[in-house]
Amino acid sequence: MPKVIANAKTQSLESIIESWKGKNGNLLGALEQAQQNDPQKYLSETTLREISRRLNVPLSQVYSVATFYSFFSLKPQGEHVIVVCRGTACHTRGSLVLLNEALARLGIKEFKEEEENSVTSSDSFATIRTVACFGQCALAPVIMVDGKVLSRMTVSKLVSLLEKLKKGGEV
Repeated sequence: MPKVIANAKTQSLESIIESWKGKNGNLLGALEQAQQNDPQKYLSETTLREISRRLNVPLSQVYSVATFYSFFSLKPQGEHVIVVCRGTACHTRGSLVLLNEALARLGIKEFKEEEENSVTSSDSFATIRTVACFGQCALAPVIMVDGKVLSRMTVSKLVSLLEKLKKGGEV
């Protein structure tokens, strides 16, 4: 039985799945909680199979849901997750410059945005992801760092934030 160990609040995969049995939205809820409880913040094949088996949902459906929503990741994530909005409003207000600055500062030399939506630094310090839109166009450009949405982002704010994170600070 897979068991996740990260901190005192972490639950076993079994208890997460059991807590969602018979509830509306059980598949989404179990997937979200399982990913949040994983030390590398992703859904492994083992986790997907276990959720499928215990919730009695076809594996194809579990995989379809996990790949449909951009929130879910099937690859291990870095210690920090930086999500850059690439929607029209954010793009016209400089999100590509922010994306390229973050990639450069993290030593990521190659990221083909049209082929993948995330890349992790070689030291696993951070994963950079892109999304089509956060729906916060009036606040563009928008990024999300470790689940916190940051609006009207500038290169200087981004650089300061990355330096703070590298020193062990929080968003």
